Amino acid sequence: MHTSHTEVLFTTAAQLREALGSPMELAVRKALPALDKYCKAFIQRAPFLTLSTANALGHADVSPRGDQPGFVMILDDRTLFLPERPGNARYDTLLNIIENPHVGLLFFVPGFEETLRVNGRAVIVHDSALLEQCAVNGRSPKVGIRIEVDEAYLHCAKALKRSKLWDPTQQRQRSELPTLGKMILEQTANPEAPPSEELTCTVDTYIEENYRNELY
Repeated sequence: MHTSHTEVLFTTAAQLREALGSPMELAVRKALPALDKYCKAFIQRAPFLTLSTANALGHADVSPRGDQPGFVMILDDRTLFLPERPGNARYDTLLNIIENPHVGLLFFVPGFEETLRVNGRAVIVHDSALLEQCAVNGRSPKVGIRIEVDEAYLHCAKALKRSKLWDPTQQRQRSELPTLGKMILEQTANPEAPPSEELTCTVDTYIEENYRNELY
């Protein structure tokens, strides 16, 4: 871990508040105990979110989740249902939820610079009625994540304004970095035995076929 002789560690809330100040009253009051009409409208328009979890030891993880707008089902003012689509079978998120139900979600809507934050407690469920509603191309998810909302609130646009996330002129060329297969092979290879071009091609082909055939 990098440290510097100029750094100051903040170890108490009082120390932090003294340096950075306190939130305005509205910023505190905006946290809602349930989903209101604006939270619901945001979720219905969101094709992408990040889902944060942690295991029993507090080791944190965040996972991207994306689908068509409205893929997160609103069951009622306090309950969301998130289908678990096929992935790489690591199941980091699901295993964390089994150990520690507390989750945080951050919803994004393309073109919106504001985001929506939802915190709550999750369980992994198989509910055939709900999963059938999530079917795509005749394929239903095997399980879903049901989330009991503890708080929800809108987040201002500063981060997305600074990053210019939706500005098309800020998009980078994918060719700036190697393919996913090449990067992972090099990250996991023996330094004395770098992956061959043939192996890289095989892995890249597998990944592309998986994208085509196993999104759902």
